[in-house]
Amino acid sequence: MKTKAQPFWKTTRLVDMSQEQWESLCDGCGKCCLNKLINDDGDIFFTDAACWLLDLHECKCGNYAKRKAKVQDCVVLTTENISTLSWMPSTCAYRILSEGKDLEEWHPLVSGKSETVHSAGISIRGRVISESDVLDLDERIIDWID
Repeated sequence: MKTKAQPFWKTTRLVDMSQEQWESLCDGCGKCCLNKLINDDGDIFFTDAACWLLDLHECKCGNYAKRKAKVQDCVVLTTENISTLSWMPSTCAYRILSEGKDLEEWHPLVSGKSETVHSAGISIRGRVISESDVLDLDERIIDWID
């Protein structure tokens, strides 16, 4: 009987992944693209205001290739910085795998469907607005990001 091969995220360290494998880890939740506020004590507060480049329905960057040039404080995830980004949501595949855990059943790589992240209620779809429509981020703080 032939044994089924393990998926790449179970056999390949983050640092050893190809660019294609690395990019495929993104589940398309959009949480990392929400504006965050940090107080004097270093506490991080998420808002429901997303980066102006984010497609609020698809939960993907509208100009991914040039995002850093267009949004100066955009953080490009790397194997070097993923473990230092305390604001990454607990549902983020990059964070999960860096912590030695496995992907959840709703993750598109596991389910085989890009919509499962949305149907499982993990994404920001339908819950946020563009930062372009916000006057005061302090009034947009949310508590539903884990």
